[in-house]
Amino acid sequence: MTAAARGRVAGGLLDPAQLWKSLPDALRKLNPATLWRNPVMFIVEVGSVFTTVLAVVHPSVFAWAIAVWLWLTVLFANLAEAVAEGRGKAQADTLRRAKQDTVARRLVGGVEEPVPAPELRRGDVVVVEAGQVIPGDGDVIEGIASVDESAITGESAPVIRESGGDRSAVTGGTKVLSDRIVVRITQRPGESFIDRMIALVEGANRQKTPNEIALNILLASLTIVFLLAVATLQPLAIFSKGVRAFAPDSAALNADGVAGIVLVSLLVCLIPTTIGALLSAIGIAGMDRLVQRNVLAMSGRAVEAAGDVNTLLLDKTGTITLGNRQAGDLLPVEGVGVQELAEAAQLSSLADATPEGRSIVVYAKEHHGLRERDVTGAVWVPFTAQTRMSGVDIEGRQIRKGAAAAVMRWVREHGGRPANDVGAIVDAVSSSGGTPLVVAERVADEPARALGVIHLKDVVKQGMRQRFDEMRRLGIRTVMITGDNALTARAIAEEAGVDDFLAEAAPEDKMALIKKEQQGGKLVAMTGDGTNDAPALAQADVGVAMNTGTSAAKEAGNMVDLDSDPTKLIEIVEIGKQLLITRGALTTFSIANDIAKYFAIIPAMFAAIYPGLDKLNIMRLASPESAILSAVIFNAVIIVALIPLALRGVRYRPGSAAAMLRRNLLVYGLGGIIVPFIGIKLIDLLIRYVPGV
Repeated sequence: MTAAARGRVAGGLLDPAQLWKSLPDALRKLNPATLWRNPVMFIVEVGSVFTTVLAVVHPSVFAWAIAVWLWLTVLFANLAEAVAEGRGKAQADTLRRAKQDTVARRLVGGVEEPVPAPELRRGDVVVVEAGQVIPGDGDVIEGIASVDESAITGESAPVIRESGGDRSAVTGGTKVLSDRIVVRITQRPGESFIDRMIALVEGANRQKTPNEIALNILLASLTIVFLLAVATLQPLAIFSKGVRAFAPDSAALNADGVAGIVLVSLLVCLIPTTIGALLSAIGIAGMDRLVQRNVLAMSGRAVEAAGDVNTLLLDKTGTITLGNRQAGDLLPVEGVGVQELAEAAQLSSLADATPEGRSIVVYAKEHHGLRERDVTGAVWVPFTAQTRMSGVDIEGRQIRKGAAAAVMRWVREHGGRPANDVGAIVDAVSSSGGTPLVVAERVADEPARALGVIHLKDVVKQGMRQRFDEMRRLGIRTVMITGDNALTARAIAEEAGVDDFLAEAAPEDKMALIKKEQQGGKLVAMTGDGTNDAPALAQADVGVAMNTGTSAAKEAGNMVDLDSDPTKLIEIVEIGKQLLITRGALTTFSIANDIAKYFAIIPAMFAAIYPGLDKLNIMRLASPESAILSAVIFNAVIIVALIPLALRGVRYRPGSAAAMLRRNLLVYGLGGIIVPFIGIKLIDLLIRYVPGV
C-alpha cells in the first residue's frame, strides 16, 4: 500500500504548497526565546534588528534592502525547520484520528463497569469484543481475536492477537474485528503508544543527538570567532583613514550608519548560516523518513547509531522464519506409497488445531490433491504432553502421528516392529535441522506398522537471503540468535544466508554477545519481538522491536517497526547513513560557499583603501554596494534552494569511507565554491540597475 493510500505524507521532494502552509510557524519561530537555541541564526536575527534600526535612522535603498534580506535569511531558516516539522504534524494528524473517546469495560472482581479510557490505570483489566476499540496499550491475557491496526500501520489486513506468546501486545486506538479478548493495560495515563508517536513525529520530544550538539558547538565557536574578527574591522578602517566606512569613494557606503550595516552583512556572510539554518531540519527529516516507512524512532540518537551499525543480531523465530514449523516433505518407508502416507498424515491431523497440524493438512491438499473432508463415526485422539501423539480411530483402523519415540513405542505395544529405514529417515531429518513426526497405523487386529515420516521445518521468510546479501554489501555482519540446537541453527543459517549464528541461546547469552561486540568497538543492532529479547534490545545500540511483539520488547527497544518486518532494518541503516551523509554534505557546502562570499565582499569593502585587493574582485561585480547586497541575497536564497535536499536527504550509495569522502568533497565541496560565484554574479547583474544601490 502506498503512502498516499494510507493517508501518510509522501517522502521525497518538497511540496511547494508546504512552504506556504509552514509560513505561520516560521514567523512564530522569530521569537528570540525560541531562536536562541540556534546560536548562528540568533546572531543573524540580532543583526537584522540592528540593521533595521540603522535603516530607520539613516534610510536608504541599500540599507533597507540589506535589512529586508537579513530578515528573510532568518525567516527562510525557520521555514526549513517548520516545513520538516509540518510533515511530521501531518503524520500526527493521521495518528490523532486513531484516538477516540472510548468507554472501556473494566473488570473489577469479575464484574464489568464502564469507565472512560483516559481513567484507566496500569494493571487494569478490560474486556473488548468485536466492533469495539481497544481503550489502551496492553497485553491479551485471555482469548484470541483479529484486530484492525490500519490506523497505526497503514495496512488494511487484520492481524491476530492472542494470549501468551509473542503476539499478545495490542495498541490503544485499534479495533477488534472478531471474537472477544481480555486485555491487561500496560500504559500509564498520557503515555500510550499513540501519544508517544504523536509527540515524536511532531518534533516536540526530539532531543538533539550528540553529533548535532557537537556540530552546534562548532558552529557557535565559528560564529564567535567571526564576530570578534568583524568587530575589529571598524577601528581598523578608521586607523587606515577610512571615513567611517570601507570604500570612501562610494557615496552610499559613506552614508551615516551604513558602516554598521556593512559590518553586519559581512558577519552574516562569513558565519556558517547555511548549515546553521538547515541543521535542525536535517535531523527532523531523518526521523520523518523513518515514519514514512512505518518505523518509530524513540530518539534521534538511534537514527544516527543505525548509520554506523557494524553487527546485526536477529532472533530466528518470527524474525528470520515464519515462527511456526510447517510440513515440508513426506518421507514414506520402503513398501509404502507417498499417497498412502499423505492420506494417513491428513486424517491424523484433521483434529489437530496446532499450526503444525494445520500445515500438514494444507500440505496434503496442495501437494497430493487431498481435500479436507468430513469424517463420520471417527474417534479423535487429541495430542497430550504425556502421549506426545495425536490420531484417529476410524472404521477398524487406528492412525497415530507424533514424536518418533512415542509413535514407535505405540507400534511395539501393538505387536509391530519398526521398519528398518524409519530410524535412518528420522536421523536424516533431525540432522538437517528439521523436526521428524512419525505416522503409523494399525488395521483391525494386525500388527501396527510405521508408514513414514513427516518433515517439519522452519520456513525462512521470502527474500531473506537477498536482504542479507545487501547488508553484507553495507559492511554489516549478521548473526542469527536461536534457542534451537546447533544442527537446526546451522541449517537455518545456511538457508537464510546469515554470516554466523548463536545456538541454544539464553537471554544472558544474547547480552554477552552484544557486550562482546561493543567492547570491540562495534555498534550493534538487534531486532526482536519476545519478552526474552527485551534485555538484549535494551543493551543494543539500535534495538528494533516488532510491533507484533510483547510490550516488554517495545519498551526496551529504541525503535518500533509497525509493520513487524525484521528485514526492514536494512532501510533503517540506509536512512541512518543518509542522515549522517546529508549533514556532512551540507556542512561541507556551507563552509565552501563562504569562500565565494569572501571574494564578493572583502574586495568591495577594502579595495578603495588597499587598491591591490581589487585583483581579488574576480567576479568584476558592478559596485561595492551591489557586491555586498548580492552576497546577502544569495546567502538567503541558497537556504530555500537546499530545503528539498535537507528533507529528502543525500542519496546513499554503498562504498568505502574514502570513496564517500571524495564524492562529498567533489560534489559539495567544489560545488559549494562554484555555485555561489555563479549565483552572486547573476544577482549582481539583476540589481546593478536598481536606483540607490
